[in-house]
Amino acid sequence: MRAVPTPPLLNAPVLDPTVRHLYVHVPFCPSICPYCDFHVLTRKSGQVEAYLEWLEAEAAWLASQYAVELDTVYLGGGTPSFLRDAELEALVGSIRRHLGWGAGENTLEINPGTVSPARAALWKSLGFDRASVGVQSLDDATLKFLGRQHDAAGARQAVTALIAAGLRVSGDLITAVPGQPLDSDIHGLVGLGVDHISAYTLTVEPGTEFARRGVTVAEDDERAGFERTEELLSAHGFARYEISNYARPGQESRHNLAYWNNRTYLGLGPGAAGHYPAASVSEGNLTSRRTNPHLHIWLTGEQGEAEAIDAEEYATDALFMGLRLRTGVDLADLSRRSGLDVRARYAGAIATNVERGWLELDGTWLRAMPEGWWVLNRVVTDFLEA
Repeated sequence: MRAVPTPPLLNAPVLDPTVRHLYVHVPFCPSICPYCDFHVLTRKSGQVEAYLEWLEAEAAWLASQYAVELDTVYLGGGTPSFLRDAELEALVGSIRRHLGWGAGENTLEINPGTVSPARAALWKSLGFDRASVGVQSLDDATLKFLGRQHDAAGARQAVTALIAAGLRVSGDLITAVPGQPLDSDIHGLVGLGVDHISAYTLTVEPGTEFARRGVTVAEDDERAGFERTEELLSAHGFARYEISNYARPGQESRHNLAYWNNRTYLGLGPGAAGHYPAASVSEGNLTSRRTNPHLHIWLTGEQGEAEAIDAEEYATDALFMGLRLRTGVDLADLSRRSGLDVRARYAGAIATNVERGWLELDGTWLRAMPEGWWVLNRVVTDFLEA
């Protein structure tokens, strides 16, 4: 097959050189869930101390390399709330000293088993205004199957304490779990007063305990959970603003929207991924991506290899991420940012998927239709092969 040459840039790309988002990875967990394929580990003597020491050094290095004016900070994991109070205070101190703090939103991922009213108040005092809580289910049998260390009563108590402390709360929910009472899970989570819900289909990744045990998820169960979740949450006043995320008006995750809109962000900590501005767009690269190595290698000071992102890959990434959003992608804005005539470059893929009813082109906006969301990987493949 003859290679299709990349079209020249129509104009100079227009990208914000300032990084406004920070992801911090805290790899420590009280236990490893059987479905988890993230970089996580249980803590051992001296590991957290070494982690905090190197985290400060890496934060200082990032501050020396990039123009930073943070709008959002997100501590994920792992279980950031598993850190002891003094450890979390030290971590936040390192971020503030070198990179500042988010002006718009600061999220802490939380395991229900780590919450108390006093700790919730401390997290609020440290500057966190949003909590992402790994509820997963409000059914004890489902939680046991998922290998969670908390029970339904503990999850309810945790969410209640976080809301009482003044935090905006997002609850994570896993769907398509065998035997899960999905309706009562959703009604129960909404009833607790959360303003955001992330609902993810149970996925069995290679190398996980579930994969070794031969756990499978039926496609019919995936589809049923995918559709039933939207039906119930819509009735409760939640809008599906991304494939897996629902929010009451104005309660969308600003940090995650930065990912889906293909903005740059810093990655701090072992296993953390970052999307960085390029040193010079005149060299043909708009941005770069880098994922830090796992803890033991990261502690030696070694960094992951940077992958240069040119205009073509930048545009494809933006389409892949942006089509996850209900609003879709503004092709005119993406053309301005990338320098490519995006609508012309992907005319064939756009036309094919509009004809299938999987995409809709409304002026300059390209968005996925409900059926297109369900087959989004197939849609994206058409763009990659264009």
